[in-house]
Amino acid sequence: MSHDLGRFPEHVRSVVERTRTLVREVVLPLDDAHDGDVEAAGGEELRVRLQAAAKEAGVFAPHAPVDCGGLGLGMVDRAPVFEEAGYSLFGPMALNINAPDEGNIHLLDHVASAAQRVRYLEPLARGEVRSAFAMTEPSPGAGSDPSLLATRATKVDGGWVVNGTKRFITGADGAGFFITMARTSGEPGGAGGATMFLMPATTEGLVVERHVGMVDTSMLGGHCEVSFTDAFVPDEDVLGGVDEGFAYAQVRLGPARMTHVMRWTGAVRRAHEVAVRYVAEREAFGSRLADQGMAQQLVADNEIDLAATRALLMEACRVLDDGGRGNKETSIAKTFAAEALHRVADRSQQLCGGLGVSTELPVAKIAREVRPFRIYDGPSEVHRWSIARRAVRAITAAPGEPGAGRS
Repeated sequence: MSHDLGRFPEHVRSVVERTRTLVREVVLPLDDAHDGDVEAAGGEELRVRLQAAAKEAGVFAPHAPVDCGGLGLGMVDRAPVFEEAGYSLFGPMALNINAPDEGNIHLLDHVASAAQRVRYLEPLARGEVRSAFAMTEPSPGAGSDPSLLATRATKVDGGWVVNGTKRFITGADGAGFFITMARTSGEPGGAGGATMFLMPATTEGLVVERHVGMVDTSMLGGHCEVSFTDAFVPDEDVLGGVDEGFAYAQVRLGPARMTHVMRWTGAVRRAHEVAVRYVAEREAFGSRLADQGMAQQLVADNEIDLAATRALLMEACRVLDDGGRGNKETSIAKTFAAEALHRVADRSQQLCGGLGVSTELPVAKIAREVRPFRIYDGPSEVHRWSIARRAVRAITAAPGEPGAGRS
C-alpha cells in the first residue's frame, strides 16, 4: 500500500513512476549488496554515479527551486516521490533529497541572500557539493533544548570568530560547507541570541574531529564531532539576520521533519512488503502463516500504522503548502510516524522469524536504520511535551464549558 496516485497531478505521477523504476532497477541492488552501508558501497563515488542516473531519469532534486535546476514540487506533491525514493536506503541520496542537504536547500531558498544563493544554494541543489547543519552540541550544550547553545560567535572587524564544539553532525565528513548555529548574544539557557553562519569546509579552525559510531550506516559523511577554534566568518556569510537563528531553524525543521517521515515511510513499507510475501509463502502447523490469526494481526497493525502515518503527514504538508507554520501538525506527525514506523519494522522482523534478524532479508537493516528517527529532529518525549503545552494554552485561552475550573 502506498499513496493513491490518482489524487496527484499527472506530472507528479510521472515523477513517482520514474523514481520507482530508478530505485528498483538501479539503486536497490547496490543497497542490498552492501547491507545499506553507503561507504562500503562506494561512498562519494556512488553518490555521483547515482545522481547522474537520477538526472538522466528526470527525477533529480524534486524539491529544489526550478531556477536552481530542481522540479519545484510543494510539500504535498513531494510525499509520494520521497516515499518511492526511500524504498531504498540509498534512494534519497540519488535524488539529492537526503538529510541534511534537503533541509538545507529549503532553508537557503527561504533565507539566503542573492550572493549566498549563487555561492551555496545553487551548487548544493545541483549536487556539486554536500552540506552539513551544525547545531547539536555535547553536554551541557544544545541538544533537545536548543536554548543551551554554547558555541559562540564574537564580533570582530569584518566578521565573526566562532568557537565551540558540535556533535552528531550528519554528513560532516566530506561536506563542502556547514550551516553553523552559534550564540551571538545572551547566555546558554536564554531565549534568542542565536545566529546562523555559512562556513566553507576549508575555513581555518573548522575541523571534523571524528566519526561518532552510530547504529545507522546509510548516511554519507557519517555523524561527526566538529570543532571550531577561532574560525573566522565574514559578515557576508551570516545567513539571515543576527540573533534570528532560532526562528530560521524553525523554517527548516518543520518541513525537514515531514520529509524524514516521507523517506522512512518508503523504507518501512519495503520491510512490510517483504514480511507479507514471506508469510504468504511460509507454512507452519498445517497452513500458511498468512492464514493464521497472530500473523494476520501483525500484518493488519502494520497497514493501520502506515495509513495513519500518511494521513498525519499529508495534513501537515497541506498546512505548510498553505503558508502555515505547522508547528502543531508537524510535531504530531513526526512523533506518531517515528514510533509507528518503528513498530512496523519490528513487526516485520517478527513475521519473518529468524530471517527477520539476518542479513538474508532487508528487514533487519531497515529496522536498524529507522530506530534513530525517534531521537533525530526531536525525541518523541520532547515533542509530546511541546504538544501538551500547546494544547493547554489553546484550550484554557478559549471560553470554557459551564462549570469549568470549579472545585
